[in-house]
Amino acid sequence: MRDPARLGRTRLPDGRRLAWAEWGPQDGWTVLLCPGAATTRWLGFGGSLVEDAGIRLISVDRPGLGASDPYPGRTLASWTADIQHFTRSRALGDPAVVGFSQGAPFALALAAAGAASAAAIVSGSDELAGPRFTDALHPDVRAMVDAVAADPDSAAASFAGFGSADALWDLIMATSCETDRAVYADPVFRSAFRRAMEEAFAQGSDGYARDTVLAMGRWPFDPARITVPVDLWYGRHDTSPSHSPDHGASLARLIPTARRHLLPDAAGSLLWTHTDAVLRSLLAHRDAD
Repeated sequence: MRDPARLGRTRLPDGRRLAWAEWGPQDGWTVLLCPGAATTRWLGFGGSLVEDAGIRLISVDRPGLGASDPYPGRTLASWTADIQHFTRSRALGDPAVVGFSQGAPFALALAAAGAASAAAIVSGSDELAGPRFTDALHPDVRAMVDAVAADPDSAAASFAGFGSADALWDLIMATSCETDRAVYADPVFRSAFRRAMEEAFAQGSDGYARDTVLAMGRWPFDPARITVPVDLWYGRHDTSPSHSPDHGASLARLIPTARRHLLPDAAGSLLWTHTDAVLRSLLAHRDAD
C-alpha cells in the first residue's frame, strides 16, 4: 500500500469537479480504477508494480464521494460522460479500466461506451437485478434489488440511513471469508482501507446511496455489445453476497470478448493479493494493439 503520488480535481463542463489520485509515472500508460463500494481515490493497488510496469494508475472519486462534487440523480450514462471529458481534458489517451467490487458496473459502462481500451473486472458485482440471478441472491441482497426496482428514491433514502464507514466495515468483515479477513485486518491495509472509507462519507451518505441504487438496478447497456477485451477475475473463496453469485460464469458468456479467471487460492481481496496477474493481463492487451 502506498499513498498517491499526485492528487487533483478536474472541472467538468457543468462546473462540477472530479477528484482523482495517481500512482506511477506521469507519462505512463493510463489505467483508470473504479473503486469498490464506499471507498475513494485514496485506496490504490499495485505499490511499486505500477511504477516498474510504466503504468499511470488513476483512481477517480465518483460524484458525491470523497472530494468529487455531488450530482443528484446521476446515472451510469452520466458517469461515462464525466470520464470521457476527464480523459480528454487531461490528454490521457485511450485508457484501460479496472472495476473492483461495486466499481464493476461503472467500469463495464465505460467499456460498453468505447471509453476504455480494455477492462479488468476484479471480484466484481454482476447485474444482480438481472433475471439470471432471480433465485441465486442472498436474501438481504434480494431485498435491496427489489427495493430499487419498486422505488429507487425510497431505496436510496434507506441506503443512506444505513451508510457509514463503521457500518460498511463491519459488514465487510462479517461477510468475508478467513482469507479476506486476514488481508483486511493487516494493520497497514486496514489503515489505508479505513481512511478511504472515512473519506467516502466526508460529504454524508448520499453518494454511497446513489452508487448502491445504480449497482442494484438494471444496467442501461448490453454486455453483449462490449467489443474491447474484458478479463473477469474472481477468487473461488470469495463469499461476498454483493459480488457475482456465480463468480462471473454467466457474465463471461454474455460478453463476447470476455476471458474468465477463477483463481483457486484467492478470495475477494485478489486485487491486492494477485495484483501482478491483473496488471499483466491488461498490459498484454496494450501490447497486442
